[in-house]
Amino acid sequence: APLITRLKPGQVRLKLENGDEQFFYVSGGILEVQPQVVTVLADTAVRAADLDEAQARKAKDDAERAIANRGDTMEIAEAQNQLAQAIAQLQALEHLRRNLKH
Repeated sequence: APLITRLKPGQVRLKLENGDEQFFYVSGGILEVQPQVVTVLADTAVRAADLDEAQARKAKDDAERAIANRGDTMEIAEAQNQLAQAIAQLQALEHLRRNLKH
């Protein structure tokens, strides 16, 4: 039976037919699973190896500061979204590093 679900910001692991794996960061989107094909529709997808760790850490720090400053509801919601994306990028980088060590 087909499956459709929402994706949160996070990492996606793509396993190729030859057994190799590739890791991506997605900012969220939709996952569709059919019997013979899986489709990811994402607003943003970046190879984990192409993520900028310094930029992700800065975005995380900026978002945490914005949340701590208690702006209006819209600003807090946007900061929470940015924080989730930055954390997901950092997790994707860490996962990539662990797999490169093996």
